[in-house]
Amino acid sequence: METKPAEISSSKMFGGYNKRFKHFSPTLGCSMTFHIYFPPSSSPSHKFPVLYWLSGLTCSDENFIVKSGAQRAASSEGIALIAPDTSPRGLNVEGEADSWDFGVGAGFYVNATQDKWKNWRMYDYVVKELPELLTDNFPQLDTSNASIFGHSMGGHGSLTIYLKNLNKYKSVSAFAPIANPINCAWGQKAFTNYIGGNKSEWEDYDATCLIKKFHDVRATILIDQGEDDKFLKDQLLPHKFEEACRNANVPLLLRFQPGYDHSYCFIATFIDDHIRHHAQALMLP
Repeated sequence: METKPAEISSSKMFGGYNKRFKHFSPTLGCSMTFHIYFPPSSSPSHKFPVLYWLSGLTCSDENFIVKSGAQRAASSEGIALIAPDTSPRGLNVEGEADSWDFGVGAGFYVNATQDKWKNWRMYDYVVKELPELLTDNFPQLDTSNASIFGHSMGGHGSLTIYLKNLNKYKSVSAFAPIANPINCAWGQKAFTNYIGGNKSEWEDYDATCLIKKFHDVRATILIDQGEDDKFLKDQLLPHKFEEACRNANVPLLLRFQPGYDHSYCFIATFIDDHIRHHAQALMLP
């Protein structure tokens, strides 16, 4: 099967290009799509730093590219945006599409250990396979100069991946992340099915727990959270993460934004701040 990415769409935006690619993923055992936004370049030899975006529940690789407006700031800062999908697709595992918060569109950026869900290895896909694929096929990308951010489930993914791979990413930020998944219904459902009943293993994918282990964080973590987000109280639990960061002396800027909800309207409003946050860490002029 063809693992080399094939371009399936392209559209110009703010002088650069949104390009969508399809490839076969050996990690996930199925075909996957991802987007790259290439900013404009004056030199064919110029290499762009990369900023990975991890999307939330029910999303694909398209939502962020279409709705966030991140390309304007990425274009001016000279950062390539990478937006992978959120789960394997097309495997037809029984029950994979029974609910919106588990299975298809809900990979939670973990490596499943339960046999039924063995293809759900989004952690390895994002951390290992995708960067290698980009390095091998896109010489204009400097994958050694990378940062990561995301929204909701993808905020959880970006925080946990960053904390466990401080040598791979220069910075992290998140919009309304699921910050303490072992203590919310979304996380408990996903972890029970993907990882099993041993709750100590869940902690390996919980940012609030990981802060205690991986507290050698130098770059400030930026989180924006809408105060009118209907999931704030029961599912997102940013105060738990804030408390863990305070106890571990990890630099955190947690901003509560009055009146904003969980939607891409909220993301689009503050996306430029996040792009600039990462541009600074990626040492761009």
